Amino acid sequence: MMSNGGSPRSDHEILEIGRGVFAQEAAELAALGERLDAAFVAAVRAIHNCGGRVIVTGLGKSGIVARKLAATLTATGTPSHFIHPVEAIHGDLGVVGAGDVLIAISRSGDNPEVTQLAGLARHFDMIMIALTGRPDSQLAGLSDIVVPCDVSREACPLNLTPTTSASAAMVAGDAIALALLTLRGFDEHDFAAYHPGGVLGRSLLMTVGELMHGGDELPRVSVDATLRDCLPELVSKRLGCACLVRDDGVLAGICVDGDVKRILLDYDDPLAQPMSDLMTPDPATIGPDDLAVTALRRMEDRPQGPITVLVVVDEVGKPLGLLHIHDILRAGIYGAGSRK
Repeated sequence: MMSNGGSPRSDHEILEIGRGVFAQEAAELAALGERLDAAFVAAVRAIHNCGGRVIVTGLGKSGIVARKLAATLTATGTPSHFIHPVEAIHGDLGVVGAGDVLIAISRSGDNPEVTQLAGLARHFDMIMIALTGRPDSQLAGLSDIVVPCDVSREACPLNLTPTTSASAAMVAGDAIALALLTLRGFDEHDFAAYHPGGVLGRSLLMTVGELMHGGDELPRVSVDATLRDCLPELVSKRLGCACLVRDDGVLAGICVDGDVKRILLDYDDPLAQPMSDLMTPDPATIGPDDLAVTALRRMEDRPQGPITVLVVVDEVGKPLGLLHIHDILRAGIYGAGSRK
């Protein structure tokens, strides 16, 4: 029967428990990262050079971590497959062969189902990598490469529930996957090819040219025009700005709604003012073949401050269209930090 003795009585005490878990696990993970050594490099090299399959296994909480690692490897350019250790020794070993890599995750390293599978992996001449909290365990002894995932204690106050140890194994797996991603030169275009159906895929595949306002929608005025000449384009195209172009069609500057308000306040005869004196020269631009997510970053990360519109230009600087931040957001693109 569960005892309620010593249970937290206040919201503050509950918050302190939660904060303590974060602090304890963060400290253990930082220390584990500092202890990474040549074994980690060897594991990454072995997987990178693998000419066969990459198989990941584990049981219980370690099995959940193993499934996540297999998914992360596959999503980042290293096709991988999770195999349950019990099912493996009852027929599923038919998927493995010489030259494959088996990654076994086990907190204790002495789980009999996992160690039995590790022994069979040696029989099949597979490269055996262990992620374990016990580098002196039976699993470690059966492995070619051992990546230690040991922690001083669990976040569990009883030091029993796999918490910090599970986090350690998961982060070690992430570190391997991302080292492999870098070695393979896996980039945003590759990621989009692996994730074509989600928000991330759309954000990495969609180009500026697909979203921009071009052709007759583009407000374009001669740089020699006055504000009186420019206003009809600003009002009718309803994009909040107009491109100012030279005689050769090359972009000279841009006039936005805010400029018009300032002009109306600052000049006695504002409509007669030449746009060349009022425009913002050298506005931020982008190419039609650039990714929409790149455009969003350029708008948000501009050193002088964020902006809401980019002029889309060709290779010689002639405006082809305008891209507004609302067009990007309507397309379901929210930047590199988005999730499915």
